[in-house]
Amino acid sequence: MKPWNTVFDLCDIVRQTGFEIHEYLCNGHLEKVYENAMVHRLRKQGINVVPQHPLAVYDEDGTVLGEFFADMFVENILIVELKAVRGVVDEHTAQLLGYLRCSRMEHGLLINFGAPRYFIKKYILGDSLR
Repeated sequence: MKPWNTVFDLCDIVRQTGFEIHEYLCNGHLEKVYENAMVHRLRKQGINVVPQHPLAVYDEDGTVLGEFFADMFVENILIVELKAVRGVVDEHTAQLLGYLRCSRMEHGLLINFGAPRYFIKKYILGDSLR
């Protein structure tokens, strides 16, 4: 039995797990350290997480144009983009939105561990935004 019912429950679990990691490790580590911590702790909770998972980028007619690597692909429905920077900038948001749009995924989280204050933001792309 999965520990979540909806994608929103799943996002809550990811958010809380990230917060606990930020509380424990604080800021100042490389992004890969936070990625490894997230993957480890989410898997301990019974959540399927694939780090650096390749996702196809499609053209409007369905032709595969290439691929990108999502920092974390969670339960086959959620793209998580991790950062370890002083502050999130528009380019980070654009990166996640581009990933969602081109991979035709609907839900994404942008998480930053690099600042003294934990940052997380959820993005949802509806059909009208693709």
